Amino acid sequence: MIFFRVTQNINIKTTDGTLVNYHRFKTPSNLENDTVYITSENDFNDLKNVFKNVDKNKYQIKLLKEDSIRELESFPIELGISNKNEYLKSLDFKKNTEKKLTINKNEILSLFDESNKVDIFAQLIKKLGDEISIAIIGGVGRNISEIVSSCTALRILNNKLEELYKNIKIDIYIDASNNSFYSRDKEIYLKQKFINNVLPLSITSKKFCSYDYFIDNSSVMEKLSVFNNLNIVDSWLYKFGIDYKTISPFDKYNELEIKDLLVSKNLEEKIKSIKLKGKLLLFHPFSARINKTIPKNIANVMLKKLLSKMDDYTIISTLNIASEIVDDRFVNLSKDSKTINDFIYIISNMNAIITTDTSTFHISDAFMIPTIVLSTDTKIDTKVEYYNYVKTIKIIDKSKSLSKFIYDNDSLTLYRYKSWQSLKVSKIIKLLDTF
Repeated sequence: MIFFRVTQNINIKTTDGTLVNYHRFKTPSNLENDTVYITSENDFNDLKNVFKNVDKNKYQIKLLKEDSIRELESFPIELGISNKNEYLKSLDFKKNTEKKLTINKNEILSLFDESNKVDIFAQLIKKLGDEISIAIIGGVGRNISEIVSSCTALRILNNKLEELYKNIKIDIYIDASNNSFYSRDKEIYLKQKFINNVLPLSITSKKFCSYDYFIDNSSVMEKLSVFNNLNIVDSWLYKFGIDYKTISPFDKYNELEIKDLLVSKNLEEKIKSIKLKGKLLLFHPFSARINKTIPKNIANVMLKKLLSKMDDYTIISTLNIASEIVDDRFVNLSKDSKTINDFIYIISNMNAIITTDTSTFHISDAFMIPTIVLSTDTKIDTKVEYYNYVKTIKIIDKSKSLSKFIYDNDSLTLYRYKSWQSLKVSKIIKLLDTF
């Protein structure tokens, strides 16, 4: 966490319209007040850029001494591996990164990661039966995939705390200063029944000190070495101070509450109508990252083969795959899948899914839908370690670059799509039939 004050009053609006108010520091003042602010490292950097763009001379951020604020009598107790003095550690991290350009990234991370395993139950000092409140700073993910899967670790944390306390209030504070996905991320978190509220960073020291405990997740995924080696659920359990080896694999499933999911009536009616024809299969061949995406021409060929070989399914897409394909058993829902709620609703109604390495299979796990993941990621097995309804087909990169430069040159790259071209649809269908 970063502790700071501002030189002038300013309001920052989040994507859902919430205002985060910043007020000039009041002096003389106790450090537990409404003008001392706490945020994550990423949000702090975003906020500095916002101030710079508005008026860099008028609006400035001034760091405050962390130890002085932590010494407040009402300062909450930190749970899990401590992130104390993050700002100073980040400076060291950058220095080490610059000096160790030829060393493996994991070695650099291990130099930064001085944390040792902790036991959360040794950190809890409140009496049994109490109601406790916890502030989580920085959330648990940077995208849909990470948030959905990481919330599993949060649920396990909550369940463990319920063994000791009658009531647990968990509030999550996420980046908001320049986070265009703030509303979407908030929607995902609120689909967890145990989360009380999701709020924008920054948080005032006065509000922060109203909590009993806190967990500081600021830049943890980038800098805590376990995230490079373990499944994401186990990594977070380690960070929270829970021995992940003692948690049953059967408890490490994803969960999304959709009882009150809001989607358009038009989408509901379309899904109901399509389901009358029989089973539904979602085909999701594209990713936001080019190296994970099936080339469009190959995806079109795959779609045609799926239609010809899987006559007991209607093929659904939320992407514009092949506008030229006209078939009663192919339905393009791209215009109906506008929000994360729409996408989750569509997935929850499928009987089977074929997807590339996207958030799709993390969401499908929450609904126990048989899913085949076509992945170029060498660590895909670690990602799906606890997903009982997900099976993978690894796509090995066979491309060979003839370029002598450090940058990519398509004209000098051979066999770029060879692995995708050699992928047999019959192999995918056969694997799907094993569920």
